[in-house]
Amino acid sequence: MARKKVNFECVECGYVSPGWLGRCPQCETWGSLHEVDVEKAGKSRQRRGASGGKAAPLASISVEEADRLNSTIQEFDRVLGGGLVRGSCILVAGDPGIGKSTLLLQASSALEEKGHSVLYVSGEESERQVKMRARRLGVRGDILYFLSETNVEAITGVMEKLDPKMVVVDSIQTLFTDFAQGVPGSVSQVRESSALLINHAKVRGIPLLLVGHVTKEGAIAGPKLLEHMVDVVLYFEGDKGHQYRILRSVKNRFGSVSEVGIFEMKEDGLKEIPDPSGVFSGRNHGEIPGMVVYPALHGSRTIMIEVQALVAKTYLPVPRRVVVGLDLSRSQILSTIVEKHCGVKLFSSDIYLNVAGGFKIDETGSDLAVVLAILSGVREVPVPQNMTAFGEVGLGGEVRGVQLPAQRIGEAARMGFSRILVPDTQHASSHRGVNGVELVPVRNVRKLSEMLG
Repeated sequence: MARKKVNFECVECGYVSPGWLGRCPQCETWGSLHEVDVEKAGKSRQRRGASGGKAAPLASISVEEADRLNSTIQEFDRVLGGGLVRGSCILVAGDPGIGKSTLLLQASSALEEKGHSVLYVSGEESERQVKMRARRLGVRGDILYFLSETNVEAITGVMEKLDPKMVVVDSIQTLFTDFAQGVPGSVSQVRESSALLINHAKVRGIPLLLVGHVTKEGAIAGPKLLEHMVDVVLYFEGDKGHQYRILRSVKNRFGSVSEVGIFEMKEDGLKEIPDPSGVFSGRNHGEIPGMVVYPALHGSRTIMIEVQALVAKTYLPVPRRVVVGLDLSRSQILSTIVEKHCGVKLFSSDIYLNVAGGFKIDETGSDLAVVLAILSGVREVPVPQNMTAFGEVGLGGEVRGVQLPAQRIGEAARMGFSRILVPDTQHASSHRGVNGVELVPVRNVRKLSEMLG
């Protein structure tokens, strides 16, 4: 009997070695080389390329608005960049029980209501389980077809027979193909199964939505290569004990990666929140020290988000710095800037920073709001209810300009904020076209101490 020929392939960079290595010599990742059957891998590649194709001049390829499928879920379409692109592959990841299946079932129902047939494939749930969820969500299911299957070849066969306008696979970690070794969920199975489905969807111009599991660290389970293979990567985030959910884009070949969609989980499914500023700006600012509302920029819109700071006396040798929703390193720098330039002592105080609603702020424009919140917390003086702030803070305490100040000011004015702290360098340009709003230029954070008395 002939000996089976195998290679070892790195799941991170694709490096191929005839023998096993503990560390990939190309990307220097430990434990990333996995065994690959050369004969089966060759058959899989031949199958994926069996459809062939002809090269055509790029100028002769037409792209029309009809190449996108729009659902009635505006928050979902916003994150995708305007709708589902035909032939695109979208990976949706999130914690267990966060609502991924509910979101995609509602998106499938929305397309069904517009007359588009949808194929929903589930490798985890039975027909009865999905039917119970569909009944709770009010899904009709006349042209929404359900398939309980884990074999990729069987799924592609059904796709050819039905020719749906969209396919949902829940989840990619449960599938297997006959052209790869390993159990479902293994590196080789996830890679080959994804490649077969993506190739099949692109050739026929069908949007493909894949549900992906996440590890305990929050990363998508399986090979990192999976995120490179797909066109869009979405994370569905939120606390299961909290009713709000955030759909965030981290990769999008057809739109912005800064867009977020806001949903509220209710008994009959996910409901859109078209005006998130009214939900996440809070109602207690102006009454409790350490609370500041910040106009955060997310893609094409601005959302008023509440930044909270709690400063308390420490009983530990090293004061605690606990941060949720902000960058820890930058928060530590800002607390040091407050101590250095605002005349307060924080070496004997614990500082707790939080962003309300489960949001995450990763832009430096929130620096001035964070400094103001820390200063308000340590002085125990509430920030006025009509005041908001934005600007980047340097190590010298200087306040620098940020992107789209006029858009931030417009949203703050719409929400009733009449006094806005802005960087001194952007005061003149931002003052145009603003009525009933006082723009206070801030050159250095030392001025904040005077504002709070």
